[in-house]
This record gives sequence, structure tokens and C-alpha cells, in this order.
Amino acid sequence: MNNYEIMFIVKSTIEKEEVAKVADYLKKVITDNKGEIESFKELGQKELAYPIKKEISGYYFLVNLSASAEAIKEFDRKALIEENLIRHLIINLDKE
Repeated sequence: MNNYEIMFIVKSTIEKEEVAKVADYLKKVITDNKGEIESFKELGQKELAYPIKKEISGYYFLVNLSASAEAIKEFDRKALIEENLIRHLIINLDKE
């Protein structure tokens, strides 16, 4: 299992409860695929540097985890499908 850092941005135009549901759903994707979350931080609502998908701000989340490559592929696939997610970035911390 490798160490990863994932940052994702959720739309700010949805209800706060819906933002929490999206974050919980993405956490569940990781844990259901035998990933271990080391830290999960909500960084709050921030303005984007430029509009993305017609959004000008979003809720930022930062996750540090250990997972297999298959778990990360599944997270990436589900993140691309999630309509309330503006952007996500996955960094492999073991490849330096």
C-alpha cells in the first residue's frame, strides 16, 4: 500500500449538509476499498483562482491516506462521476 494525498473541491452552491454527504461518500469509497485514512481535513470555503465549471468558490478538503493502486483508481472513477465535485487531485507521496 502506498501513501497518497488527495485534495478535492466541492461546489459551494449546494447546501452545507449536501457538502458533508459528498465528503462522507468519498471517504466511504476509500474505506470500502481497504484504504486507511490517516487524516481528513475540511479546509473551508475558499474563492477559486479562476472559474471552474461556472463555480467561483468551493469547499476544500485534504485527505492523507494509505491505499492500493486499485483503491485510488476506484476513487478517481467515482470522483469523476460525482456531479457536486468541482476538481480533485491525487498525489502519490511515495514517488519522490
